[in-house]
Amino acid sequence: MTKKLLMLGMAFLILGCVAWAGGGKTFTGVVSDSHCGAKHSAASDAAAKCVSHCAEMGADYVLVSEGKVYKLDNQNEFKQYAGKSVKVTGVADGDSIRVESVEPAS
Repeated sequence: MTKKLLMLGMAFLILGCVAWAGGGKTFTGVVSDSHCGAKHSAASDAAAKCVSHCAEMGADYVLVSEGKVYKLDNQNEFKQYAGKSVKVTGVADGDSIRVESVEPAS
């Protein structure tokens, strides 16, 4: 009986570690650009136009979430979301996010 409880406890510990290490956090915010940053903290048509223009001029896409500006990898995924609200799932490392997925915010 003790051996079974020990094995069950180990299984929960291993599954918990795998779940904790494997998944990223979800950030909700607005896709802005590295030039304007937090200036585009609210989604709008004007923000979309400005972010698209700045990106065409060489600025990188960033995410403005809860007052913070995060650098994003995989820039190609964000062109269609310029100036719009999104949910980004990924792993944060300081002021950067290693993006796992992006989708429109509801």
